[in-house]
Amino acid sequence: MSSHEAGALHAEAGHHGPEWLRPPTDVNALMPKLWSSTVFRTDEGSLSFGGVDVRKLAAEHGTPAYLFDEDDFRSRCRAFKTAFEGAEVYYAGKAFCAKAVIRIVAEEGLSLDTCSGGELAVALAAGMPPERIALHGNNKSVAELTRAVEAGVGRIVVDSFTEIERLTAIARQRGVRPKVMIRVTVGVEAHTHEYISTAHEDQKFGFSLSGGAARQAVDQILADDVLELRGLHSHIGSQIFDTSGFEVSARRLLGFQSEIFEGYGRQLPELDLGGGYGIAYTSQDDPLPPADLARNLRKIVEHECAGYGLAVPHLSVEPGRALIGSAMCTLYEVGTTKDVDGIRTYVSVDGGMSDNIRPALYDAAYSATLASRSSQSPAMLARVVGKHCESGDIVVKDEFLPSDIGPGDLLAVPGTGAYCRSMASNYNHAVRPPVVAVRDGASRVIVRRETEEDLLRLDVG
Repeated sequence: MSSHEAGALHAEAGHHGPEWLRPPTDVNALMPKLWSSTVFRTDEGSLSFGGVDVRKLAAEHGTPAYLFDEDDFRSRCRAFKTAFEGAEVYYAGKAFCAKAVIRIVAEEGLSLDTCSGGELAVALAAGMPPERIALHGNNKSVAELTRAVEAGVGRIVVDSFTEIERLTAIARQRGVRPKVMIRVTVGVEAHTHEYISTAHEDQKFGFSLSGGAARQAVDQILADDVLELRGLHSHIGSQIFDTSGFEVSARRLLGFQSEIFEGYGRQLPELDLGGGYGIAYTSQDDPLPPADLARNLRKIVEHECAGYGLAVPHLSVEPGRALIGSAMCTLYEVGTTKDVDGIRTYVSVDGGMSDNIRPALYDAAYSATLASRSSQSPAMLARVVGKHCESGDIVVKDEFLPSDIGPGDLLAVPGTGAYCRSMASNYNHAVRPPVVAVRDGASRVIVRRETEEDLLRLDVG
């Protein structure tokens, strides 16, 4: 798959197939949907990102580096805020959590979804208003729940009976009434990778609707009358391109809300349909615009509420990847190239699975382009790989790149804002790259590059 016109490529370069399997007519062309809105190729052939030539960014900040387009991120936040006017838009901080990003989220009027004590700590340090924070997670510790209660977070999404008991005890001790949502496993099979599909029955998240656990959770919370039950929550998976799964989820959640209304005479005022909205990593991906997504979800909820005779609840959504994913790219330097029996050329860069584990973990597809110059050489089938001691250390499995690419060239991979820096590691004792925010022709480091001293400081011997 390619940032030009290629898709999932055949292993043999000479394969004859549909047009999208063939080399692009212009190897220098950029596909706008894959990149942040400020990216273009300059007259000299290099990429400009946020008004700065990537060659300058590489010289100043080194490679590999995650580049963050602040204006693009802000525009995506505003698009979701506008599309979901009257609803609550939570930025899913697990996609990428940093103080500078959270401050932008707060400034743009969005709320924040956290799923660990660490993410909550960053959110509070960034000055995010606690009442606009939600806390998720399938195994929240007593310490994490206590901190959330003491900080006054707006919503806690409960995920197990043990957690309900823990939170109830904490609330009683402090004489407070935390607002909670119940995460419901609705039995929807999202059309995505098994590891990022989260609403089928056989997995760790939530209370089963079909098995009766969700009803037991409602019974327990309402019987104790310590926690304030605000509504139901569901998250069906990630990298989803249509709303059919959300339609099934909403129908089942609202059917359950109807049962609660009949049993207790009270209607829960909120409904959270989660996130998981996909972005374009390759030419084959076709995500829905926020306005279409919002219109479809509202229509689904309103239709189901009318069918059950319920008032329409206050809707919440949780975009993460859809906000931050395309707002960032990763800049690498090519170290070596290696032709393998005329099948393809391996292009090795100075990063790899330590800064983007997703291809190895999910078989995720990415695109890449020569970033430091343009080329008039013919396209070749390439595989972009990292420098780690794993054959699965692949950054981009199949891509058409100029056949003259070589050591010292810069390579850019779009769409790396979500779950790349968040899941980065020190495998082979690699130091994690910096995150460089770029805006209006200027750059600043918002997460600094790790150093060998950082690694040795933790190794107490």
